Amino acid sequence: MEDLDTRVLRTAVGWHTAGLPVVLVTVARTWGSSPRPPGSLMAINGRGETVGSVSGGCIEDDLIHRIREGGVQAACATDTPAVLRFGISADEAHRFGLPCGGTVELVLEPVSARSRLDELLKACLARRSTERVLNLTTGEVTLSEGSRDGLPRLDEQHLTTHLGPQARLIVIGAGDLSRFLCQMALGLGFEVIVCDPREESRASWQLDGVVLSHEMPDDLILRLKPDARTAVVAVTHDPKLDDLALIDALQSDAFYVGAIGSRRHSELRKTRLHEHFDLSHDTLNALHGPAGLYIGSKTPAEIALSIMAEVVAAKNGVGAATVVPVAAGKARVDQPGREAFTAPVCAV
Repeated sequence: MEDLDTRVLRTAVGWHTAGLPVVLVTVARTWGSSPRPPGSLMAINGRGETVGSVSGGCIEDDLIHRIREGGVQAACATDTPAVLRFGISADEAHRFGLPCGGTVELVLEPVSARSRLDELLKACLARRSTERVLNLTTGEVTLSEGSRDGLPRLDEQHLTTHLGPQARLIVIGAGDLSRFLCQMALGLGFEVIVCDPREESRASWQLDGVVLSHEMPDDLILRLKPDARTAVVAVTHDPKLDDLALIDALQSDAFYVGAIGSRRHSELRKTRLHEHFDLSHDTLNALHGPAGLYIGSKTPAEIALSIMAEVVAAKNGVGAATVVPVAAGKARVDQPGREAFTAPVCAV
């Protein structure tokens, strides 16, 4: 499954190639509360069809009405980008469904060959982070290697945005837990790869939209070279499959590396990786084990939810002090005088 940015770009390129007039809409800045963050994308064609979103729906409805009534010229009076602001007054905030005091500033860009959306789409699919600079006077676009994240910058002459590769999840082990984990990841717009060399585990495992690999997990990690938009989660409970892959993942740019298991087995894993594979304590501190946030999970689906929540928190830059990992949560529950948490040994 594609993430939303990729879907917007692919759809906009398809409409433009088919000869339809298209406007690419970018959330450039927001003040106060707003439904969609800066950098959010939407495309709208001359028939009023849309993909993506820039608000809770009311701004989209206004733009659709403008274009259906007066064509794309009603949104962009010339063939160059326009800047629109919504939600300045309380009445407008109510009309456009914005929270009280919310203001959204949008850049509307008529799509043309100058937009270079086809090149940008190819860069995203090749997992290259790209900085896109739009000249508001001419509509010309320059593309260059950029950071994977970054807030848009808007001034009188330019809109600068950053588009990175789709978030990716590599799951080591095919089973019930990984199935739930993959379903959630797909719904969140992740590219998902499951790796399990065990034929008996793969035999009945299939999920549309997921790549299933029979490679040894460490070979897969070395081949894919996880980047800063990749998370790796090991769920096999088998050190022969998990350990080498975790070692390679921890030494990659992956933004999250985790493994399921009890607190005791998670500590034994870290000791084993330190003593037998010479991984430093600093490196091992990046390993999330037991993987997940503490929500009292018991079933495979709940455990998957716990893990996916921690993955998303890491992707979004939520600090460790803000969340409660499994180990810390269980330690609190197991304090004397507190009712012990009675769950399966690997539950999170």
